[in-house]
Parts: sequence; C-alpha cells; structure tokens
Amino acid sequence: MRLAIALYALLWHLLLPVFFAYLWWRGKREPLYRQFWNERLGLAGPAQPAVDRQRPLWVHCASLGELRGAQSIVQALLDQGQHIVLTTWTPAGRQAASTLFADAMAQQRLFCRYVPAEWSWAIARFIRHWKPACAMVTESEAWPLLLTTIRSHGVPLCKANAQYPSTSYQRDAAWGGFRSRLYSAYELVMCKSSRHAARFQTIGCKRVEVVGETRFEQTIPEHHLTQARRLRALPEFSGRPVVCFASTVTAEDETFLVAARRLKAALGNPLIVYVPRSPQRFAEVAQLIRSAGLSVVQRSTWLDAQLQPQASLNGESVDVLLGDSLGEMYFYLEWAQAVVVGASFVDQGSHNIIEPLALHKPVWVGPSVWGIEFPGVEALEAGALHQAADGEHLAQQLIVVLSDAAVLEVAQRQAAAFFSEHSGATAKHLAVFLPWLKEQKAP
Repeated sequence: MRLAIALYALLWHLLLPVFFAYLWWRGKREPLYRQFWNERLGLAGPAQPAVDRQRPLWVHCASLGELRGAQSIVQALLDQGQHIVLTTWTPAGRQAASTLFADAMAQQRLFCRYVPAEWSWAIARFIRHWKPACAMVTESEAWPLLLTTIRSHGVPLCKANAQYPSTSYQRDAAWGGFRSRLYSAYELVMCKSSRHAARFQTIGCKRVEVVGETRFEQTIPEHHLTQARRLRALPEFSGRPVVCFASTVTAEDETFLVAARRLKAALGNPLIVYVPRSPQRFAEVAQLIRSAGLSVVQRSTWLDAQLQPQASLNGESVDVLLGDSLGEMYFYLEWAQAVVVGASFVDQGSHNIIEPLALHKPVWVGPSVWGIEFPGVEALEAGALHQAADGEHLAQQLIVVLSDAAVLEVAQRQAAAFFSEHSGATAKHLAVFLPWLKEQKAP
C-alpha cells in the first residue's frame, strides 16, 4: 500500500506541468479554471481566517452536485456557530458556494477555496494554514494523498452523504481493494443507506452510521415554481400534457426524440420540456429537435432573467421548450406531470432523481441506474421510480400515465410518499457528527 501511494505521488509530481496545462485548456470554456492556481498549491488566498478564535471545520465537496447535496449540512453547521472552510474541485462548485453562502462569506464565517491538488506538500500547507478541527468529505471521494495526508497530520476525518455503489465495490475488490483500504482512513462514515453501510463495514471502517441523504432537503426556489405555473397557464400551454426530459446527455437525444414523436402521435398536443445537461450542447440540441420535425422555443430567447416573457410566441405551435440555462432545474421540472432523467439510457448511471421527487413528480429512467443505487433501488420498490428499456418502451409507459388522470394521480402520490419518508437526513447527520466532533482532538 505504501509503495503504491509513493508511486502515485511520484506520478503526480512528474505530471505537474500537465496538470496546469489541463487547467489552462479547461479554462477556454470555463475561465475560473485559470484562476486561483495558488489554492491548487495549498496557499491560503487573499482572505485570512480568524483561526485564533475558532478552528474551522473543513468540508470538501468535489463538484456542484456534491455541494448541493451537502448544502443543508453546511448551513446547519453555520447555524450552530461553526466556522467552515469549504473546498471544491470544480469552478461550478465554487461559484455555487459563493452564491449559496454569500452572507456567511461576507461575515468571514465561511471561506471557499479550491481543494489542493494531489501533492502531499500542498495539502499539508493547506492544513497548517487553516488548522481544521476536522475534515468532512462528502459522497465517494477517495483521493489517496488527500486522505492519507489529512490522517498523517492528525486531523479527524469523516464522511457525509457517504455512498459506496455496488459497481465501485465490486471493481475495487477485483483490483485488489486499493480504494477500499483508503476508505478505512475515515473514522466516521455517515451513509445514505444500509446497503452502502454494509459495504463500508465490510472493508473495516471504524464507525458506520445510516443517516440518509440530505439531497431530500434541498431548498427549492419558490420563484421558479411560481413562474412555471404562470407560464403553463398561458393559452399556448394550458391543458396540455407535459413531460420533462431532464439532464440529457450526448447519445440520448435520438432515444428521447423517438419518445417525443410517439407522444405527439398518441396524445395530440403534448409539450416536451427538454433540458440538456451541458451548456455546450444547447445549440446542437436545438438543431436536433428541429431536424426531428418538432417546433422549439428556447428559454434564452423567450424569457428574461426573471423568467418573464420578453418575446411573444404569436400563437405559434410549440412542441418543445428547450431549457438552455443553468440553475433553473426546478423551474423546468414544475412544468411537467412526468419527468424522465437523463444519463440513464446510456451507460452513465443516471443523474439525480431526487429533484423531481421533491416536486412529487413520478420519474422515469432507462436501464443504466448504477449511479443512483440509492435512492434508485428503494424508489423502484416504492413505485416512485419507473424504468424503461428504450425510447419506444418509454413512450408506451408515458402514454398510459398521461392518458389516465387516475393513473397519474396514483403515480404522483407514490412519489410524494417516498419523498416524505426519506426526509430528516440533515438532523440525523448532525445528531451523529456533533457528539463525534466533541470527542476529537485536532492537532
């Protein structure tokens, strides 16, 4: 294990120029990749923490999705009076943190930084500067030098919203269990489900607790819901069945457009709300929709920043509303009576199903659901989640639900009941974490 980590560390040093070249290349599309490189090296940045007053908690959320999942935990810790240094890997995560916790950042109760890259000296420099009382890592992060350097400096280490998907567990076992041994560095693992907890226990984690998934407690912007309802009541859309294809990815478009055409043939005048995952695909997807013989209106040209119409539809027929914006998923989901979640009709494991369930929308996915093992397995068993083999099969199921108000009502009730059953994860996290934190002695 020590030899493997040493070789891994050597590789990162040899690739140091390549790493910064990669950041520069990514910065062509996302300029924030070209900023704050000092933080990638473990330097503090311009603002200095008041570490003499209180040692902050270090919370690491690698990406935007993980940050949103941990939002309620971070806010609850701030409400408890904790100071936090929040790290992310991606610019999207950093930008979201700056928006979500703007007040706490202005009051210097929360500091947002890029996590140091995989050089032990950079991570050690970060630790010496911030002197964290503990480190909380979310979801499934297993960077070898991040975890081993945290532990070697005596910083208590825990995991929140923890998951260990079956695919990763089986792969790790087949490859000799290297990542499994890394996971044993966590002194406290707060898991999403009993399935994940059993896997962490099997690999020897000291303390494992089942506390649920905090994504069930994300804040929903009421303005988005209100505007969606108002716009759906317009004469062009009133009374029409609506399906939302959410977080679609490359190679799924043909599947979804097949389903859209079948829905149009069977239901007469459905509205499809189509939301690509990547902004780089907005223009391409708009063209694909038109090439499929469907009329499309783009959110970016129809609505202003406040989601108010800035252009008239002039009574034209609209088959598809294209969601070519970021951060407005709840606005798009609220339009729909049923939601199809992308990255599930290709082998990417599916994107988040909790957001539509939060609005009590029945959800459909494709064959690939390994990325949402929780709550996917439980939601399938509860009837809140439905699975289709391909575009034709998907269309058949949606036609049945959207053609019968009683069937739709049952599906909506199942989604609502499932979501309600899984609330309360933030309180459960804190009930385990805060007593554990008091027991720890940071360096």
